Amino acid sequence: MSAVKEVDQAQKEYVYTGIQKNLEAHLYQLPPRIQGHYGIRLYRMTGDEKYANAALVDLYAVTESQAFYACSLDEPGFITSEAKKAISVLGKGPRAKARKKALKPFPEFLFYTDVLLRFSSRIDEFGLTGPCNDKLISALKKADLETGLTDPAMIESWAAQLINYAYWAKQIGVGDYINEYKQAFIKTYPETKDEELDKKQYRNKLYGMTHFIFAASEYYQHNVDPKEFAWILGYFDNNIDRILKDATDDIIAEVGISFHLAGLSNHPVVAKTQAHIVNAFDEEVQFIPSPMGNPALALGEHRNVLAMMLLKWPEKLHKGPYFTELKATKKYLPKQVSPKQ
Repeated sequence: MSAVKEVDQAQKEYVYTGIQKNLEAHLYQLPPRIQGHYGIRLYRMTGDEKYANAALVDLYAVTESQAFYACSLDEPGFITSEAKKAISVLGKGPRAKARKKALKPFPEFLFYTDVLLRFSSRIDEFGLTGPCNDKLISALKKADLETGLTDPAMIESWAAQLINYAYWAKQIGVGDYINEYKQAFIKTYPETKDEELDKKQYRNKLYGMTHFIFAASEYYQHNVDPKEFAWILGYFDNNIDRILKDATDDIIAEVGISFHLAGLSNHPVVAKTQAHIVNAFDEEVQFIPSPMGNPALALGEHRNVLAMMLLKWPEKLHKGPYFTELKATKKYLPKQVSPKQ
C-alpha cells in the first residue's frame, strides 16, 4: 500500500477548526446525548468551562434515566420487561440480528450493562451519585455479568461495548471482570486468525482494542501506561497498513488517539492516522461524512470529535467535569444527584 503523505500543522489546524466551528454553530440543535458527548470530550481536552453546560445537558438525561430504571428495580417483572425492550431497540439489520442471537442465552445482560452500568458510571464520572444508587449497586452485584462478557459470540458482536462494561463495573465497585474479558477477547481474536477475519469482524476487533485503552483512561481523563497496553499498540504499529485500508474513519482516529493516551504522540502511527483523517475531511460541508457520504451532524459527531482529538492533542487532560466545583454549573444540578461520598 502506498504511504499517505504526511500533513503539516496548518492542515491539521484547518480541519480541526472547520469541524469545531461547524459543530459548535449547531450544537443546540443536536440531541442531548450528542451535545453531552461533544461537551464532555472538549472539556477533557481543554478544561474550558464553556463546555460544561453541554456536558450538564447529558447529566440531566442520564439522571432521569437512572431514576426511572434504578428506582423500579424491585417492581415485579420490571427487569424482564425492560430487558426485552433494550433488545428490541437494537434494530433489524444484519449486525442487529447477530447481536440479538448472541444475547439469547443472556436475555437480561443488556439491561444490566447498557442501561444500569452506563448511566451510573457516567454520573459517577462527574463526581456524583445518582438516584436509587443503593438499589442499582445491589442489583448489579447479584447479576452474572461474567458469562455474557466472556462469551465468544458476544465478543464477536460488540467487542468495544463489552470492555466498556468491564471497566464501568470496576469503576462503580460491582465487580472486576477486566482480566477475564481480556483473556476471552485474545482467545476470540488471536493474531494468527487475522487473515480469516472479514472486514466487519476485523473492525470489531480493532474497535475492541482501542476501547481497552479508552476505558482505562476513563475516557480521556488521564494517560495510560504504554507497557500495560504494549500488546495493543504493537499490534496497531505492525498492522497499520491494513488498518488504514479496512477500518472506518472513526476507528482510524481511535487508533491514533490510543498512542496519544499512552504518551506516544510522536509515534509514526499517529502521523499516518492524522494524514488519513485530514484527507477524509470534506471542505464543502466542513465535516468528515459517513462511509456512505452522509454529512448529518448528529450521525457524524462521534467521528468528527475523534478527528479533532487526534489532530490537536493537549499537553494535559482534564478530569470531570465535576459540576459541583464549576461556577458555570454548580447551581444547576439535577435535584436527584448528590456529591459522591
